[in-house]
Amino acid sequence: MRPLAEFPLEDRRAIRGVFFDIDDTLTSDGKLTAEAYCALERLHCAGLLAVPITGRPAGWCDHIARMWPIAGVVGENGALYFRYDRTTRRMTRQFVDPPQTRLRNRTRLEAIARHIVKAIPGSAIAADQAYRETDLAIDFSEDVPRLPDSAVDAIAALMFERGLTVKVSSIHVNGWFGTYDKLTMTKRLVAECHAIDLDAEQRTFAFVGDSPNDVPLFEYFTHAIGVANVGEFGSRIVHEPAYVTRERCGKGFREVADCILAATQPTHSQP
Repeated sequence: MRPLAEFPLEDRRAIRGVFFDIDDTLTSDGKLTAEAYCALERLHCAGLLAVPITGRPAGWCDHIARMWPIAGVVGENGALYFRYDRTTRRMTRQFVDPPQTRLRNRTRLEAIARHIVKAIPGSAIAADQAYRETDLAIDFSEDVPRLPDSAVDAIAALMFERGLTVKVSSIHVNGWFGTYDKLTMTKRLVAECHAIDLDAEQRTFAFVGDSPNDVPLFEYFTHAIGVANVGEFGSRIVHEPAYVTRERCGKGFREVADCILAATQPTHSQP
């Protein structure tokens, strides 16, 4: 990873949008600071497409799509995207799976969750599980004392054994039935809502993240950036981002916004 200061000026000038993780990328120690939110708003007001790509639940995504200065949100590690049109006051909600499939899978996931928290002392069903539509989140760091890597690996193994796709974030182990991911749904969101072919135009976007579940995006985006705490995951980050900030978490996100906005000219705000 190269320092963010080495992000070429010409490449920064071409950036038209920023995709970013939320937990420990935009937020710091579980808090959305004024500093980080202002950085997000400055990106939006400069006319850049700003899209959070998160493992957080559908219930949170409804709020985020309505209340934040963004062009849409990808949630539950790629199971869905929501976009709110402030002109028409209309929310678009798109899911990979139909309602009947989500309902059937939820019952199966509840049984898996009970088994895991019984088998792995100190783990817990994530506090936001009630607001999820498609996946299971097991907490190893958010509302419980941080578990050792061996326990995180054991949680992931139990999910794999039951046929789940598994991703580890900075706070949760997430598992779901299906093969979708953050990148696939991000491509769908920008194609359907903004008429952008991301495969053709990915060099005009940056991605900011911090943890193993961001690895497919680190690998895909030429201009992938890790906030400084990405280094805490060591070998779990099997494909490193191109650049890394000096600061951790939300301060690192502000650093990215400053870097890009210093090179780009304001255009117009997104609807």
